[in-house]
Amino acid sequence: MPRSVNSVASRARRKRVLELAKGYFGRKKNVWTVAKNAVEKGLVYAYRDRKAKKRDFRTLWIARINAGARLHGMSYSELMGKIKKAGIDLNRKVLADLAMNHPAAFEAVVKKLK
Repeated sequence: MPRSVNSVASRARRKRVLELAKGYFGRKKNVWTVAKNAVEKGLVYAYRDRKAKKRDFRTLWIARINAGARLHGMSYSELMGKIKKAGIDLNRKVLADLAMNHPAAFEAVVKKLK
């Protein structure tokens, strides 16, 4: 009796991977074995970098808050310490936005702390 193979499922699996490889360069987009490896690696990077993106944005926000604070004669750590002590509930994302796009509002926050 011949061996039964589920070619429908195999083709669907390959098709799904090749769809994910759309836009890749060279053989990565159309050769099954190369595309499979490239897509697996890409998914690993995507998972890892979803976590790293949060760290990167926090670093960016801190740099922007620090720059805004130094314009008003304070360091970042001084500013954050005084904000905590004053009980102001503004997170780093909002403070960074104020420092960049609304300097008058950021200045009002700093004046309230002094």
